[in-house]
Order: sequence, then C-alpha cells, then structure tokens
Amino acid sequence: MLLLLLLLLLVPLFLRPPAAGGAQTPNATSEGCQIIHPPWEGGIRYRGLTRDQVKAINFLPVDYEIEYVCRGEREVVGPKVRKCLANGSWTDMDIPSRCVRICSKSYLILENGKVFLTGGDLPALDGARVDFRCDPDFHLVGGSRSICNQGQWSTPKPHCQVNRTPHSERRAVYIGALFPMSGGWPGGQACQPAVEMALEDVNSRRDILPDYELKLIHHDSKCDPGQATKYLYELLYNDPIKIILMPGCSSVSTLVAEAARMWNLIVLSYGSSSPALSNRQRFPTFFRTHPSATLHNPTRVKLFEKWGWKKIATIQQTTEVFTSTLDDLEERVKEAGIEITFRQSFFSDPAVPVKNLKRQDARIIVGLFYETEARKVFCEVYKERLFGKKYVWFLIGWYADNWFKTYDPSINCTVDEMTEAVEGHITTEIVMLNPANTRSISNMTSQEFVEKLTKRLKRHPEETGGFQEAPLAYDAIWALALALNKTSGGGGRSGVRLEDFNYNNQTITDQIYRAMNSSSFEGVSGHVVFDASGSRMAWTLIEQLQGGSYKKIGYYDSTKDDLSWSKTDKWIGGSPPADQTLVIKTFRFLSQKLFISVSVLSSLGIVLAVVCLSFNIYNSHVRYIQNSQPNLNNLTAVGCSLALAAVFPLGLDGYHIGRNQFPFVCQTLEPWKLYTTVGLLVGMDVLTLAIWQIVDPLHRTIETFAKEEPKEDIDVSILPQLEHCSSKKMNTWLGIFYGYKGLLLLLGIFLAYETKSVSTEKINDHRAVGMAIYNVAVLCLITAPVTMILSSQQDAAFAFASLAIVFSSYITLVVLFVPKIRRLITRGEWQSEAQDTMKTGSSTNNNEEEKSRLLEKENRELEKIIAEKEERVSELRHQLQSRQQLRSRRHPPTPPDPSGGLPRGPPEPPDRLSCDGSRVHLLYK
Repeated sequence: MLLLLLLLLLVPLFLRPPAAGGAQTPNATSEGCQIIHPPWEGGIRYRGLTRDQVKAINFLPVDYEIEYVCRGEREVVGPKVRKCLANGSWTDMDIPSRCVRICSKSYLILENGKVFLTGGDLPALDGARVDFRCDPDFHLVGGSRSICNQGQWSTPKPHCQVNRTPHSERRAVYIGALFPMSGGWPGGQACQPAVEMALEDVNSRRDILPDYELKLIHHDSKCDPGQATKYLYELLYNDPIKIILMPGCSSVSTLVAEAARMWNLIVLSYGSSSPALSNRQRFPTFFRTHPSATLHNPTRVKLFEKWGWKKIATIQQTTEVFTSTLDDLEERVKEAGIEITFRQSFFSDPAVPVKNLKRQDARIIVGLFYETEARKVFCEVYKERLFGKKYVWFLIGWYADNWFKTYDPSINCTVDEMTEAVEGHITTEIVMLNPANTRSISNMTSQEFVEKLTKRLKRHPEETGGFQEAPLAYDAIWALALALNKTSGGGGRSGVRLEDFNYNNQTITDQIYRAMNSSSFEGVSGHVVFDASGSRMAWTLIEQLQGGSYKKIGYYDSTKDDLSWSKTDKWIGGSPPADQTLVIKTFRFLSQKLFISVSVLSSLGIVLAVVCLSFNIYNSHVRYIQNSQPNLNNLTAVGCSLALAAVFPLGLDGYHIGRNQFPFVCQTLEPWKLYTTVGLLVGMDVLTLAIWQIVDPLHRTIETFAKEEPKEDIDVSILPQLEHCSSKKMNTWLGIFYGYKGLLLLLGIFLAYETKSVSTEKINDHRAVGMAIYNVAVLCLITAPVTMILSSQQDAAFAFASLAIVFSSYITLVVLFVPKIRRLITRGEWQSEAQDTMKTGSSTNNNEEEKSRLLEKENRELEKIIAEKEERVSELRHQLQSRQQLRSRRHPPTPPDPSGGLPRGPPEPPDRLSCDGSRVHLLYK
C-alpha cells in the first residue's frame, strides 16, 4: 500500500501539461497576408511577435496590423499603419511608406515673427523652403529664407530684434561683481573677459533691454571671504545702486548671499559648487549658473537604473561639500528604490574604510574625495583587491587626466599598481561647454565662443584660471539680461522701471526673482535652467577609464531626463557586474547511487521477510513451529517488511517529488496476552502519531547553509539548501517517541536476560528473540543520536538510518527463521502434532525427550555412586564392631561412680567416633 501511495504521488509529476511560453506562431500555410519587410532606415512593429518569430514566418493573419517606424531624424512618409485584409493584401499598398530625413522643426517657429513654409508640408522635408517675417517694431537679424537639403537648413536661423533706443537715450543698470583673479581658485582670469564679452553682445541686441544698458563694476576678491567683505561693503554703500551681485567661488558666495537678503538683492554666481548654497531658507535670493556638486547625483542614479543596480556603497572624505553631496545622493537613491547599504568616511587615512568595504562585499562604490586622497584610497583598494570585474567605482570627473600616475610620497604603491586598481572606473563631470555645438541665444556656437574668448585672453587658455567655467559666466549675464528684460516688459510692454530699483524696493526684487526662476534658454554652456534651489541644471559628461585613458561614454541632461549613450563602455568581465554577490539557491539531494543501493537491500529484505512469513504459515502445523508462537513470528516478519519499506519514503526528497506533493508525503504470554500487548503497543504508536499530525502536523521546511564559492570563475555564490519533513515542536515529539520506545527496549532487554535460561513448552525460540532485541537495541542506541547530529548531511543521515533498519530487519529475520528452516530441513521434523503423538506415544516434544534421556543417564550415575557409598558404609560398620569387641576383652567393666554416675573408664581416643546412622549422609557428599 505504501509503494502504491508513492506511485500515485509521483504520477502527477509526469502528467503535468507543458508550460505555455510565447505567442503562437502563425501557420505559414493558413490564410493571411505575406509579411512586409521594413523600409530603409526604418522598421516595422509586429505586435505580439518576437524578432525570432518574425524571422520564422512568411504570412500574418487577417486583421493583423503593422506599424512603420523610422530611425534618427527621419519621418514616415506614407501610411504609418497597414492592416491585413481578407483577400490577402495590405491596406493602401498603392502608396509606399518611406523614411525621409527631415530638417529641424525649430525653424518653423520664429519669436516675434512668422514663418511661411512652401514646397512641402509638416514636417519639413527635402526641398521645403521657409520665409521669415518679423512683427511691427522688430527687424530681422539674419537671412530671410532657408531651404531644407538632406536634413539641414541652408542658412542659420534668424531672429527678430526690437528696434532699440539710441545709446545716448538708454538708462544704465549696474552689476556688482567679485572676480577672484588670484587665490585658491583664480577663476576671474577667464570669467571676467567672458562677462565683458557677454555684456557687449547683450547691449548690442535690440530685442533685449532696448531702453537699458548693462554696466559692470567689479573687484578682485582673491577667493578670500575677508577680502570679499571689504569690497562687498564698497559695492553696497557707494553709488551707483547695483541691481544684482555676482560673486565667484563658494566661500565668497556664501558671505555675499547671506548679506544680500538684507539688501533685497539678487545674487547670481558663476563659479560656486557647494551644495550648502542650495539651502533656500538660508540663501533665499541666490542663483548660480555653475551647477551644484549634487548635480552628479542624478547622473549616478540614472546609471544605477540603467545597469539595474539596487545596492551601492559610498566612501567619502570628511568635508562639508562631500557630506552634503552624499546626503543628497542618499535621498535621491531612496526615491529611486535604490539602497545605500554601506557608508564609510575618513579624514586622512582610508585604510580601515576600504577594508570595511571589502568585508561587507561592496560592489558598486561611489567615492567622494579630493585628488590627493583619491591616490591614497586606490592604493588601499589595490592592497585589498577591491577592483576588477566584480567592482565599479564612481569618482568625480574634475581630477587631472593622469592623477593616478602622479608621484605621491604619501602612498607606497607603484604606478603600475595604481593603473591596475583604477582601470574601468566611471567619472561624472559637469558639462560647461555645449557639446552639440549648436547656436545659442547669442547666435554663437560653443566653438565660436571659445575662439572669440581665446582672442581676448592675454595668456594661453590652459594657463588661464577659470577657462572651463568661462561659458558659465557668459551665460550668467544672458540669464540676468533675459530676467531683467522680462521684468521691465521688454520695451513697449507693461513692466516696471528698472531705474526705480533701490535696496528697499522688494517689489522689483521679487519680480526679478520670479523672472530668474523661470529662465530657460540655450547658452554656450548648454541649456540654462534653474531648479527650485536656484542651482543650474546642466548636462553631465560620463567617462570611463579604458586602457589608462578616459573615454567619453555618454551625456546626461537632467532637465529632460535624457541619457545620450555612445555604447563605448567596456567592462573587464564583458558586462556590468552585479551590485552584490548573486546567490543561487541549490537544494542538496540524496545521492541516487546510495538510495538505489539501499533500496535494493530493502527490497531483498522484503523478499526475505515474505519468504519467512510464507514458510511460517505453510509449516504452521509442525509442532516445532507451533511451539515458537508462530503468530508473533508472523507479526515480526510483517513488521520487518514494513520497516524495510519505510526506507523508500525515507529517501524521498525534491529530486523525486514536487513541491506541492511534499507536505502530503511528510504526513504520510499466553498467546492472547502477547497479542494483546503487541496490539496495545501498536495502538499507542498509531494514537501518538495521530495526535502529532493533528496538533503539530509535519510540513516542508528548508535548512539553509553557509554560502559556497562556485567551481567556475563567476561572480555568484552558491546557497545550499536542504529539504526536511519537520514540525514546529519536532524535538518534543521525537523526545516522546524516543522516551517510551527506549523504555520498551530496556524492558525487552531485561526480559530477554531474565529468561535466557528458562525452558517452556510454549516458547522454544526465546533466546533468538532475545538476540533480536539486543540487536535492535544496540542499533537504535547508535543510530538515533548519530542521525540527529548528521541531519544536515543528507547522505550520511540516510545511510545511517536506512542501514540500521535494513541490518536490524535482516538480523531479526535470520535469527528467528533460519534456525527453524535449518532444523526442519536437516532433521526432517515435518510431522504435525497428532502424527508426532501417535509415533512416540507421549505428549512430550523432542526437546523434552532429550532432556529425559539426559536425566535418566544422570540418575543411573547417581545410583552407581550411592551403591558404592553404601558398600563403604557397611565396611566401616564392620570395622567398628570388631574394635568394640577387642576393647571389651582387654578392659573389664568399670565399677560405678560413688556419686551415682556412670562407671568411669579411660577416655576414648579422639579418632574414635560414633558411627550412628545420623552421620551416614556425610559420606554421600
């Protein structure tokens, strides 16, 4: 029945329906339309079909729709969607679908003017022509006509400029600026010429501040807050009134921005990157065209999402700028569903934090530190082997290109070691010059700006401080001019009078603030827009160190959430690594060779039990069998077969049965005095098991082991697991079973020992039963604790438990039944009880007859000994009588004692003893 139950459990595993996977491929022989191939520079969307399925079919079913798409700057000309008709043709097949290159749509819109498109339709295709016309009070600057040719317009886009008031009649608006010409960051060396160039370009435009002229008053702050305080005082207390302040480096900007709120002044910085300046409560009127250092964080988060990383680690130098940057990163990654698992920091020595990253299995690491500390960090990285195909480092991009090759006496790593450690890391750097080289609001491209600025500089650009930040200073003036233009109404429109501004006029300040906050234009540094904290939103350049040099791999525009990817990234392992060790759960299954071997032994044992049972039943009429309690022996054989059959489910695990079936398999002296006792014990087992399954049923549990390294060189860890049948209070129930089963074994051992010399007519195999009990007891005492200790080693636990069952069953069957079989075969005692009685004429069995013969022999020997003893006694009596007669002749009778006693005579010799009959029994000893 148990084998049948197991068979029924295993049958569903082989009758499971195949898993559904993928869409059904249309039949090539069914009715439909022949597949259409996509046009050049385009593609077709086949809804519901994969690329491999599209390649494998020739026909598509009726009513199926396809959609044309184009690549790059191209548009579909002709039907975009076609549908398969019942006649086997597609709709609108007389009109071809083509992908045609289009020209920029920005030429179809002209601010303060109109555009007239001829020779084509929207979008503008090859051969289309546009004519530009300006509104009244505006005049056209640039060509009035442009033609689309192979996706490019023939002339730059013009713009409409307002008819300006003559310079002599324009009112001056003053800007107070602080340029650091020396000090920690001499950015004013290039930024001041860029600002002057921007003022010239703005003042020459008729459409921007037509009634005003921007003028500059500046001082050298030397990037020193103390020096800046002096010049700030002069700017505020000396005429003319300044409508805005423009500081440079972060430390000076912090000072100016805190003071400006008290003077109702807007502050616009071109060179400050400190994240602290993004605090709107502390700096309510502060703006900057230089992005905050936290602008790297949106790019990092975007890359984390691109490569599917959900766990990152960080290590930072303990400074305010890096701490605030990391705080911002932590908030952004949390919003993106990414976790910073480990956060390490150091002041000067990064050895311990790097070791902690290694110990905590950090894989994706963001490093925030200055260049000198970067060399220290990566020297420790090399020592801890925290680099290679399993790791990715994110660093700041404003280090020198060969920073890791620079000699540094504070580290003890060679250039080759440093080069190996930094290979493959990613850097993010703020884009300060528009890489697209498109025309800005000033009608200059970024390259034209660089060329024009270079001519104004007195030194080589690489030797000029702030050359990289110069585009930001140039665009800062344009942002200010556009904001003031919007505030003043742009000439002719309603607005405020900028000349009415003073340090107590908060109304004009608020309007300038709102105009600055809504700035959005294309500058030479890229798209200029400010976030809620007044910081510039700009593009970020993404580079990767490949072969010892930095390679551009992409750009990210955080304002549009646009990642431009060049697909030039390279990875040491061929692909981006995982953000943590990939844990593969593998179940430990029982060795099938061991299971089959033990199953064969169990099967042979069951066959042996069946043979013994059949023998016992067939010869139940034989007296020798009848005198060994055959019914109990039959029950023993059945029990042995059941015990042997239990080996099969003992070896079942997830290799043989499914997860759904696992819980079910887990569930799954006078003669009448002996039978009653055995029945009570079996009933106790059944009752206990029933209570166990009702109160605390067995179920599938999984034991997890320590992670293991795979044999192959892959970035994964193996997590071994083992399935068990267990319950919540497994040890308690096992303790109950082991307790009363142990008591039964002790009782059996005691009874077997006490009855080892007993001989009874009704039980002639008590010694064999005792041997079986000893065998079972010894195996149980060894196996029970060993299997509990080895429960986590599936092969060893199964081997101990199953072999204990097999051996105890084998020994029990052999001890109980083999002697009976041997006796009946060798002595030929096959008679029944009636036949044996008729033949011998006695009711004694063969065993008692043998004992009778032995007793008769012993009696005969005893009788012989008794006869010898009696003869010796007779001789001794005769000798005594002779001695008494001789003594009476030598000594006459002694007269009586006067005192009335017996007559005295000489004392008897000590060797003369009385030999009366009461002492004769001593001779028989």
